[in-house]
Amino acid sequence: MTTNAQFKGVLVPALTPFHRDLNPNLKAFIDHCLWLLDQGVDGLAIFGTTGEANSLSVDEKIELLDALVESGVPPNKLMPGTGTCALTDSVRLTAHAVRRGCGGVLMLPPFYYKGVSDDGLYAGFSEVIERVGDQRLRVYLYHIPPVSQVPVSLKLIERLISVYPEVVVGIKDSSGDWTNTLSVLQHFPDFITFAGSEAFLLATLRHGGAGCITATGNVNPGGIRKVYDQWESAQADALQTRITEIRDIVQSYPMIPALKTMISDLNDDPGWLAVRPPLLRLDATRRRTLLDALNGVEFKVDINAACVAAG
Repeated sequence: MTTNAQFKGVLVPALTPFHRDLNPNLKAFIDHCLWLLDQGVDGLAIFGTTGEANSLSVDEKIELLDALVESGVPPNKLMPGTGTCALTDSVRLTAHAVRRGCGGVLMLPPFYYKGVSDDGLYAGFSEVIERVGDQRLRVYLYHIPPVSQVPVSLKLIERLISVYPEVVVGIKDSSGDWTNTLSVLQHFPDFITFAGSEAFLLATLRHGGAGCITATGNVNPGGIRKVYDQWESAQADALQTRITEIRDIVQSYPMIPALKTMISDLNDDPGWLAVRPPLLRLDATRRRTLLDALNGVEFKVDINAACVAAG
């Protein structure tokens, strides 16, 4: 359907809006994704941590992916998360993403069992790749040990790319540890390495990385994109300081409810506050303190009514 593009730049793990009954709101999801692309982001890493992927069923993810493609979102701009605890679920999601022409998939390791060996993790990734069996498949590894508690080690990366050099092409490092990101960049200079936070965007670019895949891109795509576009300019450090300042405020709250609070406020739409359990929306006091903190640094996003009501 389309060629598998190599991603670079600013990608956003799009939020998943819900109706009051906690079913996904397809229209709000499509409109939010279209708005993000209109702001100049380079791709959408749907079904990531920020998108509450592990609170969504396989069928729901397939329905959302199909809705995006059928709405006109270019599939080569999509990097859906397809890594799950169940092998067959990962295979089904990954194969569907390839059939729909997605530019790649972002794959968690099987994360329920902790303390497993690199041999076990290699077997998990390898089994998915072999069962999908499609030369169009491009896998970006998803390293997020603060959440998954199952790290993707340098030795595992080396083994995967030595066996599947045309398939395993990149990584999102959401460790929050710059020394780890730097190690990946230094050990694998041809690997497509994304920082998992815009706080490390400028440093990643200066060391040969591809960009960032960042939750805060849902509300600050323009500011983050400006760092990417101007990273070699005299203004780069000041631009980086600004986006880090905003990131620090948002991540001082539970990230997903905080981002949904911001979009709810910008659209005057309480429907955007909905999150699936076990997550909880911010209470009214915390919503107010978050918005006051952002106002205090004069941060405002012009949504241009692109995100429709999510109620």
